[in-house]
Amino acid sequence: MTTEREPARREPARRAPLDRTRVAETALALLNDVGLEGLTLRAIAKELDVKAPALYWHFKDKQALLDEMATVMFRRMEAGTALDEADTWQDRIRGACAGLRSALLAYRDGAKVFSGSRFTGTEHAVRMEENLRFFLDAGFTLADGVRAYTTATSYTVGFVIEEQGVVPLPGERREGYDVGERARRLAEFPLSAAAGAEIFADYDRHFADGLEIVIAGIAARYGKE
Repeated sequence: MTTEREPARREPARRAPLDRTRVAETALALLNDVGLEGLTLRAIAKELDVKAPALYWHFKDKQALLDEMATVMFRRMEAGTALDEADTWQDRIRGACAGLRSALLAYRDGAKVFSGSRFTGTEHAVRMEENLRFFLDAGFTLADGVRAYTTATSYTVGFVIEEQGVVPLPGERREGYDVGERARRLAEFPLSAAAGAEIFADYDRHFADGLEIVIAGIAARYGKE
């Protein structure tokens, strides 16, 4: 007499463990849809299929979450990149600031997330150490190298905050920032009207030109060529 085998019982799929990095990555994925104002712990918890209180085991408040998100953004930005020892100090600043801008533009409100956040790990110090050593070798004092580098990166973050106020994501433009319409409204102020094309368009050129002004200022301030 034969008996039918019972079908093998399937084990329920194991959910990936909830940790700080997973929460931050989920938050970054949501950011393009909801923006910083709409990014709540409740919305993130729903995406993760957990209850909101579960997130408080990992983050005491929203700023703590933003710190972790900024850390993940930096980690992604640095992944696979290498410094070129043939760089001039000007090249190093250009490359760092261009890379930072690209990383921030990848997320709606990316610059606001990054601004004022505190990295939660120490991996950022690897690149920081390399850059500071590079500036020392180029003849800067430690204080002057720090000032030069942070001034350029602060310019970048501030620029992108303003840029994303007009163009939240590539191909998207906030209402009220049409250059032609602005010029028509300011027709009695011809210089101000014409300035709109310089302020609210061609952000790539605008950023590059502004960065060269910063670099020229650093060179003049510290007597570096």
